[in-house]
Amino acid sequence: MPEAKRQFVNFAFYKVDPVWRRLSQAERDLGKKEFMAVVEEFSPRVMTYSYTTVGLRPETDFLLWRISYSLESFQEMSTSLMSTGLGKYLATPYSFLSMTKRSIYVDKISPEHGESRTQIVPAKAKYLFVYPFVKKREWYLLTKPARQGIMDEHIEVGTRYPSVKLNTTYSFGLDDQEFVVAFETDKAEDFLDLVMELRETEGSRYTQRDTPTITCIRKTLQETLDSLGG
Repeated sequence: MPEAKRQFVNFAFYKVDPVWRRLSQAERDLGKKEFMAVVEEFSPRVMTYSYTTVGLRPETDFLLWRISYSLESFQEMSTSLMSTGLGKYLATPYSFLSMTKRSIYVDKISPEHGESRTQIVPAKAKYLFVYPFVKKREWYLLTKPARQGIMDEHIEVGTRYPSVKLNTTYSFGLDDQEFVVAFETDKAEDFLDLVMELRETEGSRYTQRDTPTITCIRKTLQETLDSLGG
């Protein structure tokens, strides 16, 4: 059976210039309307999910989680977004680029999980936790059976938290990190407990970097832009 076509994934975080809030109501409303129109225009080529981060991180106000089969579509969409009345007042403190890929590790509990990683299907849960992830070089020098054994423990811990869905995408050669990890859940407390348990696993000693970790709340695009204030 041929592998499903792989996708490009982008987590684009935006910060609005406070000057935008001092524009007239009409100018702000028009800018938001133009911004939403661009997202709608690109929807056949770019699946876009919006989240607010207002009040949760000082350096970012909202996230657009974008999925496409074309890097060029991300670039063209971003150009159009920056040309809107709102886009002219936006900075991009983070933009993580990655791709889907079948996992090289065997999931003995859910064997189909590796295949499912070639296609992103957001759970549309209330919360999304996103972070770039880099492993120590020593990890890649371990034998494959040794890495599989460590991952078996990692996978087993994850099964204790069925309310938390993991989305792992790969950035090797595309961006600074090696992976972008995105967890979806309706229970933030379950995600916190999961991360605490994972810190106690053998695999944790091979983590080099897993920050910034950004907490996001799912909203419609209208609600996300309205959360900017003004």
